[in-house]
Formats: sequence, C-alpha cells, structure tokens
Amino acid sequence: MQDHHGGMNSDRFREWRRSLGLKQKDAADKLGLKKRVIQYYEKGDRDGKRVEIPKTVELACLALSLGVETYDGRAIPRSYAEWAEAGAAKNLA
Repeated sequence: MQDHHGGMNSDRFREWRRSLGLKQKDAADKLGLKKRVIQYYEKGDRDGKRVEIPKTVELACLALSLGVETYDGRAIPRSYAEWAEAGAAKNLA
C-alpha cells in the first residue's frame, strides 16, 4: 500500500515493529495506542476505508527506534556544534 504523504505505510510500519522485536501489544503500549489500532495500521484499512498512519505516530516510531521512550520538552541540539556548545556551557556552569 502506497502512502500519499511519503511517510510510513502499512508494510513499513510492520517492518518497524518487527525490527524492534515488538509484538503488536508491545508496540501499542509503547505508542500509547490500542492493539486494534496497530492492527489497522498494519492492515492499511479499517472496514474497507484506508487508514493513514499519523505523522505523530511516525515520529514516535522514529524516537523509539533511536531508543527514546520519553521526552521532557527540553531543546535538543540540532548539530554537533550546538551539542558541543551546550556541553561546554554545562561544564562552565
């Protein structure tokens, strides 16, 4: 199933879940969703209507892939230079 907005489609979503070794229930728990929603995403439709994976879910999948399970809202450096600067500022404080 092809996705119109160029993001995650049902096959990629299933591949993502399996790549992390998650069962559907585990993925649902980590994403704050019901298992049935995971099943809809993987099937690509619900009652014959196309189901699109929301960008928020795509980004949550990315975060989980990177090992990020919680986020407190703090600014994240966007480059190595920003990261080094932030680290240097912490050491000066």
